[in-house]
Amino acid sequence: MHALPAMPLAPYRLSGVVYGVLFNHAPALAALGEQVNQSPYRAAPQAPVLYLKPRNTLVGDGAAVCVPAEVPELEVGAALGVVIGRPSCKLRLNDALEHVAGYTVVNDVSVPHDSYYRPSVRFKARDGFCPIRPDAVPRHRVPSPDALRVRVMVDGVLRHETTTGERIRNVAQLLVDVTDFMTLQPGDVLMTGVAAGAPRVKAGQDVMIDIESVGCLRNRFVAECANPGNHT
Repeated sequence: MHALPAMPLAPYRLSGVVYGVLFNHAPALAALGEQVNQSPYRAAPQAPVLYLKPRNTLVGDGAAVCVPAEVPELEVGAALGVVIGRPSCKLRLNDALEHVAGYTVVNDVSVPHDSYYRPSVRFKARDGFCPIRPDAVPRHRVPSPDALRVRVMVDGVLRHETTTGERIRNVAQLLVDVTDFMTLQPGDVLMTGVAAGAPRVKAGQDVMIDIESVGCLRNRFVAECANPGNHT
């Protein structure tokens, strides 16, 4: 089993459970247009649409991410990671953020695909497809998690710039809605969603994701290899 990155924000360590959420960025949902009312979606989601980034996807800052031989490019999903600090079930809006230990930077790597209905494991969960910073910035140092600048640099050139805003559910509301039907545990990471227009990269390119007040995450994308990254 691959070792998980250490999370020095005492007493928490990454649990190995990382959750993604689809359609939480209003412009990304709007980009589907009338497609959202057609099969297989049939309507805009009424609750958070979650998926897992399992343990095999986790790699740290500086690790290599392999681009599968049959895929010309991968999508870089810059995301704010909400690190859970204590067991969270049936949270209330007024104290939901008190259950957050801190925030980190996540790259929700995906094979580009057209249908987001019931996210395919083979597109979202290949080895090394979830680079994540091995540390978290404590909650009190990020007073406005819903208004942070997010930049994606590819080979040193700005390719995408957005904010953690424009979310259908902000951090507190997302925590309330998710914990309404499941319990989040200390060390779990809940991503707040990828913004519309996520850039694509090819093997041989370097990517840096910078989230204001949280930090930077750097990874190099390489041609498919036997070892998908540095899991230490």
